[in-house]
Amino acid sequence: MSGHSKWSTIKRKKGAEDAKRGKLFTKLARDITVAARHGSGDINANPALRMAVDKARGANMPKDNIERAIKKGTGELEGGELEEITYEAYGPHGVPVLIRCLTDNRNRALSDVRRIFNKMGGNMAEAGSVSWMFETKGHISIERDKQDPDELFMQAVEAGAEDVEIGEESFDIYTAAADLHAVVSVLEEAGLTIDEAELLEMPKNEVELGPDETIKVMAIVEALEELDDVDQVFSGLAISDEAIAAMEAA
Repeated sequence: MSGHSKWSTIKRKKGAEDAKRGKLFTKLARDITVAARHGSGDINANPALRMAVDKARGANMPKDNIERAIKKGTGELEGGELEEITYEAYGPHGVPVLIRCLTDNRNRALSDVRRIFNKMGGNMAEAGSVSWMFETKGHISIERDKQDPDELFMQAVEAGAEDVEIGEESFDIYTAAADLHAVVSVLEEAGLTIDEAELLEMPKNEVELGPDETIKVMAIVEALEELDDVDQVFSGLAISDEAIAAMEAA
C-alpha cells in the first residue's frame, strides 16, 4: 500500500494551483452529487456525502456550490445525470491501470481516456482483465501534527483498521471497504481530524520499475487525472524512493 501513500504525499507537496481550482471544484461537486444520489441529501444520515462535503469544504468550495451539488443528486435540480464508469488499461511496461470516471457523456470520456494511452503509451483493456488485480480498500488520511504515532496506531487498530503507515506529514490508515465509515466515526469520536476518507482500488501486487520508467507511467496517471470526466486513477505501480526523488527534482 506504500505506493499509494507515497504518491499522495507527492501530490500534497505540489499543492492545488489556483488556475486549477475551477476544475477541482467541478470534480468535488460531482462526488457530492453521486454521493447524494446513492444515499440521501442529509450529511448526518449519509456518511459518503458527509465525507464528500468535508473534502469540498477543505478545498474552500463555496457553500452555494455544495448545496447545488447536493440538490442535483437528490433530484431537486436538473443536471444530476452522471454515470459512473471504470475503464481498464495497461500502461507502459504492463502496469495495470484502473480509471474511474463520473461523466454525463460516456463517448467523450472513453475517447479522452483512449487518447491519453494512444499518445503516451499503453493500451485499453477488456472489462475484467485488469480489475481482478485490485481490491477495494478504505483509506483514511490524518495530517501529522502532535499525535503520538504509537497511540494513533493503537487507536486505529482498535477501531478496526487493517494497516497504518506513518509518514513524515501524514498517517495513512487502511481498512476493509465495509469498515471505512465505522473506523472514521470511531477516530472522530476520539477527537482526531480526518483529512480524507475514501474507497480506493489497491493493487494486490505492484510492478517495480526504474526511476525513468516510473516517471513515464506516472506522467500518464497525471494526464488522466487532469481529464474533466476522470474522478480517480489507480495503478499497480510500485514507487521507489529513487523515483520520488527524481519526480520531486523534475
